Amino acid sequence: MLTINSTLISGAGAFDALRPILEGKQRILLVTDSNIAKLDAAQHINAILHEMQRKVQIIDNVPAEPSQHDVKALLAVLENQQFDMVVGVGGGSVLDVAKLLSVLCHQDEHSLDALLAGEKPRHRLCSLLIPTTAGTGSEATPNAILAIPEQDTKVGIISPVLLPDYVALIPQLTTSMPSHIASSTGVDALCHLLECFTATVANPVSDNAALTGLTKLLRHLETSVNEPDNLMAKLEMLWASYYGGVSITHAGTHLVHALSYPLGGKYHLPHGVANAILLAPCMKVVRPYAVDKFAEVWDVLPGSDRRLSTEEKSYALVDHLAALVKRLGLPDNLEALGVPHEDIPALSDAALNVKRLMNNAPCSVTHAQVQAIYQSLYPANNI
Repeated sequence: MLTINSTLISGAGAFDALRPILEGKQRILLVTDSNIAKLDAAQHINAILHEMQRKVQIIDNVPAEPSQHDVKALLAVLENQQFDMVVGVGGGSVLDVAKLLSVLCHQDEHSLDALLAGEKPRHRLCSLLIPTTAGTGSEATPNAILAIPEQDTKVGIISPVLLPDYVALIPQLTTSMPSHIASSTGVDALCHLLECFTATVANPVSDNAALTGLTKLLRHLETSVNEPDNLMAKLEMLWASYYGGVSITHAGTHLVHALSYPLGGKYHLPHGVANAILLAPCMKVVRPYAVDKFAEVWDVLPGSDRRLSTEEKSYALVDHLAALVKRLGLPDNLEALGVPHEDIPALSDAALNVKRLMNNAPCSVTHAQVQAIYQSLYPANNI
């Protein structure tokens, strides 16, 4: 079992707590994207770096759903430069790239091609990760996910070496998220927590993290979406997301993510959107094999009826998940997202090939069952 040794700082006043972390680090690689770089809170971080007279190299063009080609292009820009620390400020894609660059910019490390071929990272630079969305939990996972366009899928580079030295959870960085982003990333965190809680590899450590995160998320997700300046709700969601990452580190996701990967890899659907559309249909399949755990989750829902039987609670949770995704205004139709119905067999092949995740599912699923899940996400009159 992995140990997470990251030092955490959190709260609305966490900006000043960054200064001790940056002591002694003269050459900083700041990794972000063009949208985040414009935020007042992100500029505050950059201002702190300049006030401390740090030499800062900024990468601000990390794309959504980055591929191995994107990372190689960034490495070409950074060739022959040396850094003392990598600071990632952004959503999951940015944080995953920052983790990879903390490894690949180390002078004694393997190439990206070697890592993709299965070599494990050995070294990295000191790293600080600051999430700007409450969803991926990348700051707490040993994973970096890259799209592989040639294969219409994604792969994960996984090693405890990728875990950062420092994590800062600063709610001001999440207040500018559009509601649809806050919704989809929040449901992404929900998927992490619920899948890890029900995985075959779940254990007391992952269960504790998952249930703690689910309690926070289910109480604060809709408030954080509907009240974007509510710093308490935003911070609780950052913690829920972090606990989702901890859950992944100690257990692992399964069915939702396995079916989501081909949608992101081939059609470039945002990861949170792909997960949201698959959440209830996949959990309907999982439910008979996780009745007791579904009932535990039902019991932490605000206002839930605890008088129901365990079986009734498990059904009620699946209904609640479907209604939640609908209330958040997230898509429920793959056709409207540009995924042709005739691609279902190929999507199913690709999903079943994500064996790292499929093996975590509490039930075995057939090709026909996977096709049926995808098929349920099309208008009935078009099937």
